[in-house]
Amino acid sequence: MIGLTLFVGVVIANFNENKGTALLTVDQRRWEDLKSRLKIAQPLHLPPRPENGGFRAKMYDITQHPFFKRGIAVLVLAQSVLLSVKWDEVDPVTFPLATMSVVFTFIFVLEVTMKLIAMSPAGYWQSRRNRYDLLVTSLGVIWIILHFALLNAYTYMMGTCVIVFRFFTICGKHVTLKMLLLTVVVSMYKSFFIIVGMFLLLLCYAFAGVVLFGTVKYGENINRHANFSTAGKAITVLFRIVTGEDWNKIMHDCMVQPPFCTPDKHRYWETDCGNYAGALIYFCSFYVIIAYIMLNLLVAIIVENFSLFYSTEEDQLLSYNDLRHFQIIWNMVDDKREGVIPTSRVKFLLRLLRGRLEVDLDKDKLLFKHMCYEMERLHNGGDVTFHDVLSMLSYRSVDIRKSLQLEELLAREQLEYTIEEEVAKQTIRMWLKKCLKRIRAKQQQSCSIILSLRESQQQDLRRLLNPPSIETTVPSEDTNAHNQDNPTQPENSGLQTLLSPTLSDRSGYRQDSADRPQRKLGQWRLPAGRTSVKSMVCKMNPVSDEASSGSEVKKWWTRQLTVESDESGDDLIDI
Repeated sequence: MIGLTLFVGVVIANFNENKGTALLTVDQRRWEDLKSRLKIAQPLHLPPRPENGGFRAKMYDITQHPFFKRGIAVLVLAQSVLLSVKWDEVDPVTFPLATMSVVFTFIFVLEVTMKLIAMSPAGYWQSRRNRYDLLVTSLGVIWIILHFALLNAYTYMMGTCVIVFRFFTICGKHVTLKMLLLTVVVSMYKSFFIIVGMFLLLLCYAFAGVVLFGTVKYGENINRHANFSTAGKAITVLFRIVTGEDWNKIMHDCMVQPPFCTPDKHRYWETDCGNYAGALIYFCSFYVIIAYIMLNLLVAIIVENFSLFYSTEEDQLLSYNDLRHFQIIWNMVDDKREGVIPTSRVKFLLRLLRGRLEVDLDKDKLLFKHMCYEMERLHNGGDVTFHDVLSMLSYRSVDIRKSLQLEELLAREQLEYTIEEEVAKQTIRMWLKKCLKRIRAKQQQSCSIILSLRESQQQDLRRLLNPPSIETTVPSEDTNAHNQDNPTQPENSGLQTLLSPTLSDRSGYRQDSADRPQRKLGQWRLPAGRTSVKSMVCKMNPVSDEASSGSEVKKWWTRQLTVESDESGDDLIDI
């Protein structure tokens, strides 16, 4: 037995080596366990509380209260206690027990009704647990109808089945029971091919047993219930051998030899003797392969999954509370309860996380940008799933150099390097855009100031170059007669239209002084208004304005010289 146990241990060790778990470090095993747990994790699919504070909101608060859930769990346990007594049709105790079960069923119907009102039928149907509760409750209602209509042994049997199905609903309401149920389910999933291989091997042995021991004489353990006459009965016997129930006695019954049996060398199918060597090889090989090797492989898988779900929080990279908190936050962000959210909502989700998955924005702003860009890059800016965000957070919460294997580590480092490079490019691009925006704003501001100054200068220059015209009075007849009486007055005096009086014209100096600019404290007072010398100079900067003003000055100076020369000539004639 010691050697056989060592042989089984070697087989299991080789299985773990081929699987790859035997050569992993402690951190790598923790990472593999975490990935297995993340695959099982699912969104809560819990509908939100109704916005209006009406009847539905009150029902929602009642159904989601912890005391309500604990009360339902106690009622499920109380109904399960009713199965401690066998339900028999002739037993007088059976009917009161069934009646109590009917009362419990009505309470569960009320629970389902309250949840349907609080969550709406669509919201209630999103949860798998609610679907199972609805199925069991519907079976309970059908059982009540059949129970009072028929009242026979079949209805009692159906009632016990409904109670057993109802008991499984409590597994999802307690953390430890839920972990135990998940351990069984995951173990069955991972050991599916081993179970299929066991069944195929058992089927082959059953067919061989029909050929070898199909006509063996009945003995102490080979009888009409346990024999190899057909494949079905052979499979039943082999299942007994798998459990270890008197397999050696069955082997000895298959070794029966004359004179305890009737041999027939020519027609062996008519003999009732056994096969000594065949029985020894058949039963020993089957028991070693099935009972020791295959069953121990199943036990190893179950123990591995058991340690996966029942390890302490110190050995886990992410605890159950961390995953539960993430599920609650996801349920808040995912309004449609579809398991996917837009990429824009990932930032809001990351800000709400706490515990080991928390991202401190004050210290890890760059990490926050990397995480957001990784989600945008995953589906080209499309929607992301529950497992996408959870996987990204798990990678960011561990030391990848210690936890990841070589191939996965290289791929992850390449991805993170690409993300860092792209985020750096985006940061530089945004910084340049801000700088260009500031420069353009300053340029626009300076241009607006220059334009306003130019407009004001042009307006002042127009006022300077286009002064108000001097009104000329038409001489009357008396004035003409007076001029004829005074031959000393020049003939072309009426043709003088000057901008300002000359030095020789003494009489018109004070008269035209009102139209002349007056300088006061560095300013010239013009007829059109008040302006400074500096503004006058600045407004005369354009070349076209300078040329026009220069030509006007030349014309004015020429006219002044002409008038003065005429006046001097007249004075000489008078002398």
